[in-house]
Amino acid sequence: IRDQFRHHNNAGMQGFVFNLRRKIFTDKRVRRAIALAMDFEWSNKNLFYGQYTRCDSYFSNSELAARGLPSKEELALLEPLREKIDPAIFTQAWRPPNTDPSNSLRANLREAQVLLDAAGWKLHNGVLQNAAGQRLEFEVLLGQTNKAFERILAPYARNLAKLGIKMNYRAADNALYQNRTDTFDYDMIVHTITQSQSPGNELINVWHTSSADKEGSNNTMGIKDPAVDTLVERLIYAPDRKHLVTAAQALDRVLLHGEYIIPNWYIANHRTAYWDSLGYPEKLPLYYDADAWMLRMWWKKPQASKP
Repeated sequence: IRDQFRHHNNAGMQGFVFNLRRKIFTDKRVRRAIALAMDFEWSNKNLFYGQYTRCDSYFSNSELAARGLPSKEELALLEPLREKIDPAIFTQAWRPPNTDPSNSLRANLREAQVLLDAAGWKLHNGVLQNAAGQRLEFEVLLGQTNKAFERILAPYARNLAKLGIKMNYRAADNALYQNRTDTFDYDMIVHTITQSQSPGNELINVWHTSSADKEGSNNTMGIKDPAVDTLVERLIYAPDRKHLVTAAQALDRVLLHGEYIIPNWYIANHRTAYWDSLGYPEKLPLYYDADAWMLRMWWKKPQASKP
């Protein structure tokens, strides 16, 4: 018997990470334009059999994720930072670009073109260049464990080429990949930012300015943002769960509007095959680990026949 069990574990965020240490990625308009060229809906239909859900939060699939406009409690944290953060945070809910009707890849590429033009990147004979004649070109560094992303990057690169942007991608051996990521020697990588159900001190090593130049840290994006620093600290020193959730939602909102990552996807179900002689709880815990409940919470039904 095969079944799917909805899970609510804190999935975090997986995506194509911009390295802000690279000058070409310092302008948020450029990062958003590059994100607009990714057609997740096409990939989900043609490559993933429609199984995946797009990540839309750094705390995807959990109560820590920002939803809608800021709550009154979030505003209490965000208002003192108003001069340091994107004003759209107060008026617009962030969403990753999509191509579901009435949206389309063509419309997204046209929006990207406007953003690139405003950022000083002009199209010359099919090549996107800045005023200094530098081409907008970057490399996605893959490791052997995520080499399968080549099939996803190939159509993405074709979309970017329509804007005059050249995306290269290569898979390095594990030792080289480790060395290059430890020293932040990459333009873009595929990275998963995992989260616990109760995030805390570890976020210093992920988003805080103090970790941006520390080799081997998990601040793969190279974020140096005083507003992010403040919210990370507010989360860490939250006096109770309610304040922690509010701080996480506010932090999530600021990070999303920063366009530091092109979100990937996750599966919202555990897919399981099992003998019909086995039973399991009708109600599963809100947060749980698949291996834990499969091993500890199943039982053999009374008088069940042997498989």
